[in-house]
Amino acid sequence: MAQAMRPNTAGGLFATDGRPHPLQDALLAVTLVLGVTAFITAMFDSLHLVSSWTGLVGIFTGAYGQWISVTTRERFGLILGLGASAFGFFLGMSNGGLFGGLIG
Repeated sequence: MAQAMRPNTAGGLFATDGRPHPLQDALLAVTLVLGVTAFITAMFDSLHLVSSWTGLVGIFTGAYGQWISVTTRERFGLILGLGASAFGFFLGMSNGGLFGGLIG
């Protein structure tokens, strides 16, 4: 009956150690939203400013979130957001960049 004494670690959506992580969860949510935005706007050439800026900010928030993350679930979501942000950032840069069409 040793399994009856184990704590339930599958109960939380993000915190597998049973403790709340509000900063990490907020960074995860922001990174995912920025990543999805950068990924979707990268499909349109005229939205390169949006995709490159949201991608850049998503890369920085995801990197900081990875640095302070505690659980594997947080890291998994951050990696998804980082990948989408990087994809949007690089396509946005190839279509005109951060200031394309605004300067010069």
